[in-house]
Amino acid sequence: MRYFPAALALSLFVGVTASVGVAESEVTNPRVAALLAEGRAKMDAGQLQDAIGAFEAALAIAPGQSAIYLALAEAERQVGMQGKAIHYYREALEREPGSFTAIAGEGEALVEKGAVEKARLNLAKLKSMCGEGCAETQALAAAIAAGPPPQVAAAEAVPAEPAVTQN
Repeated sequence: MRYFPAALALSLFVGVTASVGVAESEVTNPRVAALLAEGRAKMDAGQLQDAIGAFEAALAIAPGQSAIYLALAEAERQVGMQGKAIHYYREALEREPGSFTAIAGEGEALVEKGAVEKARLNLAKLKSMCGEGCAETQALAAAIAAGPPPQVAAAEAVPAEPAVTQN
């Protein structure tokens, strides 16, 4: 009987924490849902900066929803900002540690950035969690097999050869 109050408090804490974690994964705010839909439509239309703006507005209304972080990460990847995309995937993983989409997306962004070995760790994690037949596992395996995209040097990065002429 001495431990009953402590056990009751602990069980209430665990119950409330678990219900909050489940509630965060669902988008229930209609404004957030509308902004997510708008952002996805803009992504499909190729207006990536407008899509990012819509996703960031949704994040300002409902911070902490992993669906928003996943959408932002995908948009940033398409813009070529793999570092930001990895950050957003990791934010989503903090909220939903078992998200196959976030693990695979982070792995694909790592491959695009050139960190193939780190992407292989994500692939191993996906294989252990959902198996070989999982769509996310297959997508990440294909991205790793394709390898990182070739690095393109900007014109400013290549030093010009000084030309010496005689007068």
